[in-house]
Amino acid sequence: MNGTILVLGGRSEIGLAVAERLVRERARPVVLAARRAGELGGESARLRSAGATAVETVEFDADDTAAHGPLLNGLAERHGPIEVVVTAFGLLGEQDRAEREAEHALRIAHTGYLAHVSVLTHVANLLRRQGSGSLVVYSSVAGVRVRRANYVYGSAKAGLDGFACGLGDALAGSGARLLLVRPGFVIGRMTEGMTPAPFSSTPEQVADATVGALRRGRGVAWVPGVLRPVFAALRFVPRAIWRRMPR
Repeated sequence: MNGTILVLGGRSEIGLAVAERLVRERARPVVLAARRAGELGGESARLRSAGATAVETVEFDADDTAAHGPLLNGLAERHGPIEVVVTAFGLLGEQDRAEREAEHALRIAHTGYLAHVSVLTHVANLLRRQGSGSLVVYSSVAGVRVRRANYVYGSAKAGLDGFACGLGDALAGSGARLLLVRPGFVIGRMTEGMTPAPFSSTPEQVADATVGALRRGRGVAWVPGVLRPVFAALRFVPRAIWRRMPR
């Protein structure tokens, strides 16, 4: 395929880094979908410099689930086949606030899980119809075993992780495929001011691992790879100890 790259969450450091690497490999158009799409001039210029043949910016509010279907159908009509869709939006939120305010907890859960359920279902149907394409979904090790220190965010990621695993299986044989990426702590804008956890990575490292996994046809990628055996062992840590683990 030589289709379009779509980044849902067009300001995401990881999403932009993935798109940049893909267009460096082979020139093709990119669509950046985000709130305040008119302010994505810098991001668009970065991708054009990397080799994008064209960059379109479109308004996208992940929480407005009713708009997901029309947006994606319109993009498919204008651009033809979508080669790679990167879902790079999310909300870390504030754990302390979420424990006090149910509305804040619901906002984290809606953006982190329900909005993904909606957009991933629409994207999967689009890729099935065209019989091709790759869908990249970012989970997190926070959802592999949820910790008390960030259980609201972690529970949303746990739900997303399970949904993406099932969706990947449902796409088998359709010509489309899903790559589920499970990064650890990512040092970037979203975690600015927080103390990095062990085995942290940067958006660039996550993007490198993502593109490498796409190239190899993988279904799951851990970033860094050492986290896979680490979390396999951490599943057996007693709950009395686990609840004292930091985020």
